[in-house]
Formats: sequence, structure tokens, C-alpha cells
Amino acid sequence: MKKNIFKSAIIVVLALSFASFTTLLKKELKVKTSTITWKGYKVTGSHEGNITLNDGSLIFENDKLVGGNFSIDMTSITVTDLEAGQGKEKLEGHLKSDDFFGIKNHPNANFVITNVEGEKGAYKVTGDLTIKAKTNSMTINMSIADNTATANLKVDRSKFDVRYGSPTFFNDLKDKAIYDEFDLNVSLQF
Repeated sequence: MKKNIFKSAIIVVLALSFASFTTLLKKELKVKTSTITWKGYKVTGSHEGNITLNDGSLIFENDKLVGGNFSIDMTSITVTDLEAGQGKEKLEGHLKSDDFFGIKNHPNANFVITNVEGEKGAYKVTGDLTIKAKTNSMTINMSIADNTATANLKVDRSKFDVRYGSPTFFNDLKDKAIYDEFDLNVSLQF
């Protein structure tokens, strides 16, 4: 009986010793040097631009990514493939309107990491993306090197009630159709 208690005590001490070497480290994202670009596609071409990061952080356990989140300032949507006076302002206004992202009522989009698999800078990250108060889970590949996390997301806007010109919601759009998926290319510096 005493041997079992002694063995149990040793196991508990060892477990606590190893647990004390585990360190969670929260690294704040650098808003000014992080970048997010977008690209949307339509039957007759595409448009692209930038969006600004609000804030966020990544959580590491012994240099391995284990969690985090970031917030996107949807009011900052810009178009980079059109010149001022050539439709740039009109498209930016339309993207900010209720037809698309409705920034008056939904100024931010958020991504919260719920699960991480992988190691050595190559991760499969699952998280909850919220746009226009609609949340959907998605899994992305994320690479981390030199204090920068990068990921390319394919977002299906129809899952976030962004309906304008969507063939999912409207028939007979022909060459006016705007594809549901758009790209977000994220480079988060910390």
C-alpha cells in the first residue's frame, strides 16, 4: 500500500514538474505592419484591394501555435485595381453598403482560432469567421516564420448573407454574376 502511495506521489510530482515547463505566450499582432488583401471574382473579371487589421494576438505554447484571434476593420475596405475617378470610389462605397458588407451595422469581421494541428511553422488551423454577425467554421493552412503568420483564405460570402449578384441567391444573372468565393491573403506580424 505504501509503495502505491509513494509511486503515485512521484508521478504527481513529475507531472507537475513537466507542467511547469509549459509556457503559454500571447503575442500581440502589429497592426501597422500586418497586411490583408482581398480579391473578388465575377464572370467578366475581378477586383482586388486591401483591408486593415484592427487588432489580434496569437498564442503559443513552447513555440507551437495553439490559439489566437484577429479582428478586421471592414470600414477600411479599399479597391486597388481601379484609379480614382475611374470607378474606385463607387465600388468601395458599394462594398461598404448593405448590398455587401453593411459596415454601418457590421464594422468588424473576426476570426477566432478553435483548433490547431501541426508543428514547426506549418499548421492546419480551424477557426470561427464572423462577417455581418454570421459565424461559420473554416479550416485553413497557416505558415509561421520570422514573427509572421501567413494564410490564404477562400471565403464563401453566401454563408455570411452577402447576396448581391450571387448566383446562389439569384437566377439569370448571366454576365452580371459575382462569384460567391473571394480570397483573403493574410500576413500577420507579431
